Amino acid sequence: MRVVVVGTGLIGTSVALALRGRGADVLLADRDPAALEIAVGIGAGRELPAETVDPADAADVAVLAVPPAAVAMTLLDAQKRGLARFYTDVASVKALPLRQAAELGCDLSVFVAGHPLAGRERSGPAAARDDLFLGRPWALCPSPETSPDALAAVEALARECGAESVVVGAEEHDRAVALVSHAPHVVSAAVAARLTGADETALGLAGQGVRDVTRIAASDPRLWIGILSANAEPVADVLEAVATDLAVAASLLRDGSEGAAGHVADLLLRGNAGRSRIPGKHGGPGQAFATVTVVIPDRPGELAMIFQAAGIAGVNIEDVTIEHSPGRPLGVLEIAVRPEAAERLAGELRARGWSVPG
Repeated sequence: MRVVVVGTGLIGTSVALALRGRGADVLLADRDPAALEIAVGIGAGRELPAETVDPADAADVAVLAVPPAAVAMTLLDAQKRGLARFYTDVASVKALPLRQAAELGCDLSVFVAGHPLAGRERSGPAAARDDLFLGRPWALCPSPETSPDALAAVEALARECGAESVVVGAEEHDRAVALVSHAPHVVSAAVAARLTGADETALGLAGQGVRDVTRIAASDPRLWIGILSANAEPVADVLEAVATDLAVAASLLRDGSEGAAGHVADLLLRGNAGRSRIPGKHGGPGQAFATVTVVIPDRPGELAMIFQAAGIAGVNIEDVTIEHSPGRPLGVLEIAVRPEAAERLAGELRARGWSVPG
């Protein structure tokens, strides 16, 4: 497979690295020479020559890893140069780029709008990983004009990156990601913004809860402005619904009555119900796991030894989180395991000298 990747940010470079790992010939292009140099330097591919591409040398697929607002114009330019037989993009908004591409007269028969649902808080080629897409969904939004050959080629590309392709309509995709990605990012940023005026006492008491809620708020604001602007209406709908819930909860809490507390409890219960609907491992139903809590010293090799102990006990670790104790060389490790394995793991860890409360 020969692939051209236009745009060497986190996603574009990760696509390139994943494909290089499968033996593909990858050519890279970027308006930012520094980003391109980094991507080439870490082995993501070789630089795409500036001259017009000979039709005989056209790539199988060109991946347009550019912001939503730039997809249509980048597609038009790539098709004029004859970069590839088929084209796709990785922007997180689909309806707007498709409309713009149609208005510009792009050949949509060879284009499949795409969106790999994977990312990191860090951006740029230096943050890229060849395993970023492993097991992740990759939304494909073919237009009515898209040819079966184009869809098959892009499905193959997603598969080579380790992802699972999901065919969905562009409008449906944008409403879905507004709910599960775009609006949550704004909510996370709103909570994190409250911390800018926090005093040292509050910050010193910050625990895993606020870290979890604000984790994605660390992402590049410039990138997210483009995403939110391109998917404005669906995101606004979700934010208005969340704002209504929060405004009602605030009013009820100020009321202070016993009945008001019950209404707030209803929101919390609906939150439990919604959280439980998020798919679990391998896309299956979400599962309830038991948590084994371990107090660990902050020193090299400690986690490796705990994981080794879990292997000896025959316990599969489903998830893990670490919370550090402020001002102390200790941390609290929370290990999620199947309920029937919790006591077996706890016993193994206690026998090896770790403090396991409970």
